[in-house]
Amino acid sequence: MVQPPPIESDDDLAAAKRLVAACGNIRSQVGRIVVGQDDVIEQLLIAILARGHCLLEGVPGLAKTLMVKTLAESMDLAFRRIQFTPDLMPGDITGTEIIQEDPQTGHRQFKFERGPVFTQMLLADEINRTPPKTQAALLEAMQEHEVTAAGKTYRLDEPFFVLATQNPIEQEGTYPLPEAQRDRFLFLVVVDYPTRDEESEIVDRTTSTFHSAVEAVVSGEDIIQFQRTVRRVPLPPHVKDWVLDAIRAVRPGDPSAKPWVREMIEWGPGPRASQQLVLAAKARAILHGRTHVTIDDVETLALPVLRHRIVPTFAAEADGITVDDLIKRLIQESKPAPTKVL
Repeated sequence: MVQPPPIESDDDLAAAKRLVAACGNIRSQVGRIVVGQDDVIEQLLIAILARGHCLLEGVPGLAKTLMVKTLAESMDLAFRRIQFTPDLMPGDITGTEIIQEDPQTGHRQFKFERGPVFTQMLLADEINRTPPKTQAALLEAMQEHEVTAAGKTYRLDEPFFVLATQNPIEQEGTYPLPEAQRDRFLFLVVVDYPTRDEESEIVDRTTSTFHSAVEAVVSGEDIIQFQRTVRRVPLPPHVKDWVLDAIRAVRPGDPSAKPWVREMIEWGPGPRASQQLVLAAKARAILHGRTHVTIDDVETLALPVLRHRIVPTFAAEADGITVDDLIKRLIQESKPAPTKVL
C-alpha cells in the first residue's frame, strides 16, 4: 500500500500550524458559552479531525447538547438535532418518499423528502431511548456517509459527524446500543460534573443578564483539509507495535492474552479499534504541535477509544470491576520497560 507523504515541507508545516491555530480559536469560541469541560472539548476536536463520530455519556444537565451546538456554530457547519424517543421511526431520521402532484399535468410521482440526517453535524440526543431498528438507520450514514432509500443512494455533505448522547443512570425505557453501532463511534466520551469554581461560573452566567455570541472561525472546507493533514502524520513503528500488541492483548481468544483477560473480558475490540486509536493519536499529536505520534498520545486516548468496545465478564462486573479499570490495567502492563543507562 502506498502511504501518503509525511509532513515535511514548509507548506505542510504551515498547514499543521494553521490547524493548531484554528483549533485554539474554536476552543476560545466554545469557551464563550460552555464553562470548563476542556478534556471533553479536546476529545470532540480530535474526533472531528480524525473524521470520527462521538458518543457522549453523562447525567442530564451537563451541557452536552449545548457543547455540540456551539461547536457546530464555531465551525460554520449545518447542524440538526434529533430527539430520540421510543416512537421514532427510521424514516424520521433518513427521510421518506411522499406523493407529489404536478399542478400543470396532474401527474403524480414519488419524491424523496430528506430527513435531518442530511446535515454536517448531527446531534442524536438520548440515542438509547429508541429501539434498535431506528438506531440502525444511522449505521449506513455513519460508516458510508450516504443514505439509501427506495433503491436510490444519496451522498451526505462533507464533513459529516454524528455526535450522540446517552444518560447512564436512567435505565427505564432505554435500549442498549447494538455492538455494531457502538463500534461505529470513535470515542465514548464520559462527561463528568464541573468543579465547584466552574459550577459557580455556570450559576453566575445562567442567572444573570450575561450573553455571548459565537463566531464561525473555520469552514467545512477547512475541516476537510485538516483531516487530510492529520492522516499524513507519520506513525513510528514502535508506536504501531504498541497499538497492535495492546489491542490484541485484550482479546480473550488471542494467544497473547493474559489469564486476567480471559477471566474478566467476554469480548475484546476488533480491528476498527486499532485503526481508530492510531487516527485519534495522530490528531492529538498534531493538535499538540507535534508532527509524529508518541506512545503518550495512544495511552491518553485508550480509554475513550476502547471503553465501548470491551465487554466484561459477569464475574468482573460482580466484583465491581469496570471497563475503565481493565483498560487502565492494560495500559499499566503495556508500558515500555525503562531504558537502562550504563
